[in-house]
Formats: sequence, C-alpha cells, structure tokens
Amino acid sequence: MEHSRIGLKRGMVALMPYQEEWKENAESAIEKLKQLLGDAAVDIQHVGSTAISSIHAKPILDLVVGVRRLDDILPYVELLKQHHIIFRGEDTPGQFLFVIGDFEEDTRTHHIHVVKWNGTQWKHYIHFRDYLNTYPEKAKLYEDCKKRLALQFSANRKQYTAGKQDLIEQLLKEADEWKLKDDTKEKQYEI
Repeated sequence: MEHSRIGLKRGMVALMPYQEEWKENAESAIEKLKQLLGDAAVDIQHVGSTAISSIHAKPILDLVVGVRRLDDILPYVELLKQHHIIFRGEDTPGQFLFVIGDFEEDTRTHHIHVVKWNGTQWKHYIHFRDYLNTYPEKAKLYEDCKKRLALQFSANRKQYTAGKQDLIEQLLKEADEWKLKDDTKEKQYEI
C-alpha cells in the first residue's frame, strides 16, 4: 500500500485539499483487505472526509469493513498484524478499530473501522459520505466547521473531534432522512 501524501502524527490535526490519490490509495487498501479477510468482510468502503471530493480533510484514510457479526474479525487480528494493520480494540461500542501507519514516527495513514454490515454504524458511514457528496452546500458547511476547529485545536484531535459532533449528528439525521426518501422513491418505481 502506497503512503505518499497521507498520514498525520497521532493526536494532531491538519487539513489538506482533496487529493485524487486518496481514492486510489483507498481502493488499493480495500483490495488488500478483501484478499486478507475473504468472506469475513461482506463489504469494504472508503468513508470519512477523504471520500468527499469537495472538501479539505485530515490526510488519514477511513475505511469501513462490514462483517456479519463483530467477532467475525477476531480470528484475523494476527494475520492483519503481519501486514502492519494493527488492532486497537473496540474504540466505540459495536466498532473495532485497526490502524496503519509508521509507528516509529507515531503517524497514522489509515483508520479501519469494523462494524456490523448494514447496521446503524455502517449506514451512518455510507449515508454521511453519500449525502455530502450529493449536496456540496452541506459538505461546505461541514468543511467550514472543520477548518475553524483545525485552527483552534491543531494539536488536540480529541477537542477537534468533539467540536464537530453536534454538526455531524445534525448532518447524519439529514442524511438518514434523505436516504429513507431515496429508498422510498426506488420502491415506488419497482411497483
């Protein structure tokens, strides 16, 4: 997996304009994960701000791996470690985190979130990405918030993340409602 122009020291915040290579790097990482995980991964997607082409983002790629049961990933922890994909445990309830990076330099290049496929967290990752890619004005609102917080908390990622939470929750609610309307329209056309 290539790591040029991605990566950030742990705990730091720095935003970069969208880079086309983020998409290419994510696709490469997804292919590698599919090879390693086989059928244990129902689906793997590039999510987070680096998957939203109109906004600045921290140069760390977020991937989400959907599994049938969360524990399905546990037999792969050692294999992933052999490929420099390090298990960090359950970072939030119902989600395991793996990271890739240069650990001697204390940098991270990828965050790999493992969640139940088609569960609430899976849908949140996908809906948020798709909604912000569909509505540039919403993406801009999110980007403005991120830029303001990045200036204020460049050396404190926890504060930066906490500062985005209310807006993320608002946008997630909108994204879920948008997706529900979209799915309802699709079902009407099928009838």
